[in-house]
Amino acid sequence: MASATGYGDANQKIDYVFKVVLIGDSAVGKSQILARFARNDFSLDSKATIGVEFQTRTLVIQHKSVKAQIWDTAGQERYRAVTSAYYRGAVGAMLVYDITKRPSFDHIPRWLEELRNHADKNIVIILIGNKSDLEDQRAVPTEDAKEFAEKEGLFFLETSALEAINVETAFMTVLTEIFNIVNKKNLAADENQGNGNSASLSGKKIIIPGPAQVIPAKSSMCCQ
Repeated sequence: MASATGYGDANQKIDYVFKVVLIGDSAVGKSQILARFARNDFSLDSKATIGVEFQTRTLVIQHKSVKAQIWDTAGQERYRAVTSAYYRGAVGAMLVYDITKRPSFDHIPRWLEELRNHADKNIVIILIGNKSDLEDQRAVPTEDAKEFAEKEGLFFLETSALEAINVETAFMTVLTEIFNIVNKKNLAADENQGNGNSASLSGKKIIIPGPAQVIPAKSSMCCQ
């Protein structure tokens, strides 16, 4: 069971650090989603994000301390140069569109392609339709997004950063899935070592507990 505590990072022992990236067009609410999760905050006069910023929040998942490092970048095309460094080491991604702006949803396949080109192939991805509080201005039917997410093997949720609806759930879905993948890998590695079968670990990324980047090994959960 995951407990979503810790807006301030105390000097506690950190078992894992998970880097999660937010991607999508400008003005879909990526920075607002981050502010809501990291600081339980929302600002109506949010400015466009210039370059890259990240915030952290420490949570407890199955009695382990997990620091979520959430990266936010500008969606404008002119900042596309940040991509490869931005995606490097990411184990989770939130693909965000605005339910009131159809083009922001239509651009999702391109963002997904870029993500898959730059990130680890087993990255855990959730599709997020933000601004669900603006139902009367909806331009993207929930069914369209659901269908796309199923086809691409993504998690999917509609959120409202303004009303704090589903933001916590979206992050916890991604972080818990990453945690489960990492844990399975640790168990497999322990079993192999117990059998004295060190050869089978060659070429695998070994999980180092503590503030080190964790990258999931190949798993069956990700669709090709």
